[in-house]
Formats: sequence, structure tokens, C-alpha cells
Amino acid sequence: MDCKYQLNNLIATYQSFCISRKNLNSKTVKAYSIDLKQFTDFVFLKDIQWNTKKSIEEYIDILHNKYKPKSVKRKIASLKAFFHYLEIEEIIETNPFHKIQVKYKEPFILPKTIPLNLIEQIIKFAYAEQNNCTTLYSKRIAIRNTLILELLFATGMRISELCSLTLDSLDLSNYVIKIHGKGTKERLIQICNKNIQNLINQYCKEFQFELSYKNFFFINRLGNRLSEQSVRNMITNYTDKARISLHITPHMFRHSFATLLLEEDVDIRYIQQMLGHSSITTTQIYTHTSINKQKSILTVKHPRNKIDIGI
Repeated sequence: MDCKYQLNNLIATYQSFCISRKNLNSKTVKAYSIDLKQFTDFVFLKDIQWNTKKSIEEYIDILHNKYKPKSVKRKIASLKAFFHYLEIEEIIETNPFHKIQVKYKEPFILPKTIPLNLIEQIIKFAYAEQNNCTTLYSKRIAIRNTLILELLFATGMRISELCSLTLDSLDLSNYVIKIHGKGTKERLIQICNKNIQNLINQYCKEFQFELSYKNFFFINRLGNRLSEQSVRNMITNYTDKARISLHITPHMFRHSFATLLLEEDVDIRYIQQMLGHSSITTTQIYTHTSINKQKSILTVKHPRNKIDIGI
């Protein structure tokens, strides 16, 4: 059998396995597909055997030269999972990864947050924009955009989770949102702020016709699901108009949500649950970003402050 045809066939079978047996979401499967295609492109270009230790090590060396450590880590993990599947299904006799040592030092990068005063500034601007609208269409869009900003900060949800919300995701009686996270995990977040509760009611009233027959909660001008890029563009547009120099992304609201709650002495395990992290280790990165909390601790708790040198 042709080597190229065989490998592509195995990858297609593996993708079906990921969907039907592992129940992975479409975005994860797509990421796997991109990573595995890069590997196939490499072996076909080099015209080498794809399932040997030497070919994989050569491919890993190229990855290190082309990509940042975080991307390399993901691409190797995708390839490793594929070979593990081939081994379990007895498609290959020996898994070459058993004899490959993979070491990479991933740099520790602190998550970027938005100072609270800038969050306040952009949210106030959104409400002002809403109040200054002169047409029904612009008013509806402004209400939608304000609610998006409020929910990103109020819940700490990912942009993909926000754009995937449906009307069924919201319990409008108790203001509880069911968020569908990574790996088909679900979590519940309560909306406790009265302003946001009122805004949700206002949005549902303005878009009641579209929401009666559309699957998604946030929709664009054509009545389709609002894209993640549209949300990014909206935030950039609002920050520019509000004269905020900091480049703000949707994910920075999530980082700010976690960091600011930590500064308010919220137990990290509650934050873990609200963010939808499987491991507390992932959440612990926010303990490094809370500089205001650090200042408070060192000002009040540090023993040096109890030493009087008589000056």
C-alpha cells in the first residue's frame, strides 16, 4: 500500500475515533488534524518512513526551530496521542515514542490582566454608548455589546464559551448560566449583579424574535451565531473609542476575573471551579499575578514592619 495513502487513512480513522470514542469537541479534533498534517507534510517532503524513531526525532528538531515551546509541546502531544492510538489498536507493533526522550523548557509567562480602573472605564463607556444611540438598530447592538463585556468580566468565561451560549444555557428565573467548557465539561455561574440581571432582561426583550428560533444567544446582524472575531473587533473598537491605550483581549477579562477575586481573598478552589479548570495547578498561575495582594501582605504581615529602629 502507498505510504502516503496509508498514513492519511490512519489519521482519518484516528479522527473518527477521537470524535466517536473519546468524545472530543470539534476544535480539539481540528487542532489534532492540523498538527498531524504538518507531520505528514514533513515525512512526504523528506520521503522518509513515518513510523521510525529517527524520523520523529528529526521532526521534533524542526519544530523546536520553527515554533515557540508552548506550540511545540502541543504538536508533540498530538503526535504522541496518535501513535499511542496506533499501538493500542495494534496497528503498529512498537511505539517509537517509547524510545524518545522529549525535553523542552516552557517559559513561565504571567497572564495579562486588565487593571480594575480600565475595566470600569470600558464598561462605563459601553453604557454611555448605549444611551447615546439614535436608532433602534444601533441601540440593540449596543445592548448586546454591553452585555458581552459584562458577562466576560462577571463570569470569567472563555470567548468560545460565550459565543456558544444558547438561550437554554440561561436560567432567567435565577440568573444562572450553564457554561459548556473544554472536554464537554459543564459548570454553573450565577449572575448576582442587579445591573447585569437587568441588562440580560433588556437584551432578551430586544432580541426576543431572533431568540425564539435561533440556537445561539449572541447573534450578529444577519441573525447568525456571533463569531469570536466579531467580539475581539468590538472590544478593540470600544477600547479605542474609550481612549484606552492598553490592548485588551477577551481572555484578559478571564485573567482579571481570577486575579481580582484572589485579591479579595476568595479561596482558590472556588476560583478553579468557576473557571472550569480540571487541575488546581492551572489556577495557581494567578497566585503569581496578584501584585496588589502581595503589597497588602508585605505591608501588614512582614516582620520587618515590627522592628523599630528609633528614627
